[in-house]
Amino acid sequence: MSAPSVAIVEVGPRDGLQNQKTVIPTAAKVAFIDALSATGVGEIEVSAFVSPRWVPQLSDAEEVWSSIRRAPGVVYSGLVPNARGLERALAAKVGKVAVFTAASESFNRANINASIAESLTRFEPVVEKARRAGLTVRGYVSTAFWCPFEGRIAPDKAVAVVRELFDLGVDEVSVGDTIGRAKPDEVKAFLDLALLEAPARRLAMHFHDTFGHAAANVRASLALGVTTFDSSAGGLGGCPYAPGAPGNVATETVVRVAREAGFEVGCDLDLLTAATATIAPWVARR
Repeated sequence: MSAPSVAIVEVGPRDGLQNQKTVIPTAAKVAFIDALSATGVGEIEVSAFVSPRWVPQLSDAEEVWSSIRRAPGVVYSGLVPNARGLERALAAKVGKVAVFTAASESFNRANINASIAESLTRFEPVVEKARRAGLTVRGYVSTAFWCPFEGRIAPDKAVAVVRELFDLGVDEVSVGDTIGRAKPDEVKAFLDLALLEAPARRLAMHFHDTFGHAAANVRASLALGVTTFDSSAGGLGGCPYAPGAPGNVATETVVRVAREAGFEVGCDLDLLTAATATIAPWVARR
């Protein structure tokens, strides 16, 4: 009997690069994504179709999409904030789209200038049109555990947002520890409730490693049956609206933790290291 498998959603090209201070050339991003395509990860979040005014680092989304080499079997996804973003994504022939909200009202207003309810209303026609176009749709819930403005987020509050996203028609929900403060007991408390709303296969966990808890949080999630994780090669990234959140959990860390727990992960660590090396000269590391 084969070991259960873990799926990696590589978010380095989007979440890893979106708040870099220096301008990263399009060619460098394309080389990074092409190198990631060879590693064995099943999905790569390429970019976001957001306003260049708010996220200038991702203003070349269309150029990146038209230049990457799409490897067979790899899903290439993009973040969309609204109907206009979806139109751009469809024109770029993305393989999957993601909408994003938060479990904290304060964070959501800082991030997208909308309440949680307003963001969900905005996403309703986006999700409907994406599904009509045959695309898989992901929903992100940021600050599902802790918020930089509101502090601890009650598990039932975060689960309520997860439920509303599923009610909108998304296929999966990625649950974010945006400032990296969650601990395994908090992850368990959330998942004990969330798994009453949806099967583990429809949930992904998105951990940041600000306080060094990410590996333990991955283990806690695996123990409860969740096997999809967002991560960033080399631990790149963070969130420009979350002070103190310097990096996503490294893809290399997720691979090692999952394998130590007895799971299969179709990802080559040497090729991951090589992919990280392609972008390293362009990124500022804290």
